[in-house]
Amino acid sequence: MVSTDSVIAVLCGGFSAEREVSLRSGKNCYEALQRLGYANTVLIDMDRTVACRLVDEKIEVVFLVLHGKYGEDGCIQGMLEILGIPYTGNRVMASALTMDKDMTKRILKEAGLPVVPSVTVYQNGKRSDDPSVCKTLQFPVMVKPAIEGSSIGMSKVDDFSKLSGALETASRHCSLILVEEFVTGKSVTVGVFERNGETVVTPILEFRTKTEWYDYEAKYTHGMTEFILPAELPEEVTEAIQKTTLKAHQIAGCTGLSRVDFVIDTENRFYILEINTIPGMTDLSDLPAQAKAMGVSYDELVECILQTAH
Repeated sequence: MVSTDSVIAVLCGGFSAEREVSLRSGKNCYEALQRLGYANTVLIDMDRTVACRLVDEKIEVVFLVLHGKYGEDGCIQGMLEILGIPYTGNRVMASALTMDKDMTKRILKEAGLPVVPSVTVYQNGKRSDDPSVCKTLQFPVMVKPAIEGSSIGMSKVDDFSKLSGALETASRHCSLILVEEFVTGKSVTVGVFERNGETVVTPILEFRTKTEWYDYEAKYTHGMTEFILPAELPEEVTEAIQKTTLKAHQIAGCTGLSRVDFVIDTENRFYILEINTIPGMTDLSDLPAQAKAMGVSYDELVECILQTAH
């Protein structure tokens, strides 16, 4: 149990392409902890001196709000394990696994959970694979870095002739690229977090965007996305998705919190897209909205996340 006397660091920012989103999430969580009475809380924008700073300032607990590389992929978790500082959320293995969309899909598929058909292309600094491997897929497809978040580096490709350009765009962010069939239908997400010692699954949130798909602009620009909460789905589909969410959370070894993204086709068949282990906590983020729909305020959600530190 983290007490109000604990010296807490909210760790955000960092080096990933999601830096700006992380800074916004971190500021919100820091302010919530102050309101909750955790007066000995500091806000730290992570840099390469972070280990020294955590030790010098005698930090007792780290509240992680680092999105993307080095924050959500097990790197910072491993450092904190070595330093012996308790931290919120997922451990090293679950963080590293779920940051890699390719490996996540392989494990979920092996466990019998539904995933969208895809292939993986390796770039390694230059085109080392023939894009023709993607001819096994039905176009249109989504091309995305396998290790990145917030829809960064993603492109929708309608035909094979435009595939090389999309691969080049994705390769600027990661040499491992996922090419995934585009499913026409609804984009939804479901959160999982610990509350009073129990693992709870949130209502399903549906996105209706003014963009063609749920891209970076739609996620972080006011007025670009409408939240339908709870999603307008048949009861049996809702129950099946929530059950699948919890199963995916457990199979991936997640603890504390996660958010699982799905796409639902026109016949209400659903597929897992990815698992996020440090969901956004901005004013426009999904998990706070889902928690609110359950009667859990932003501050209570932050308290729930804080108490996962061990």
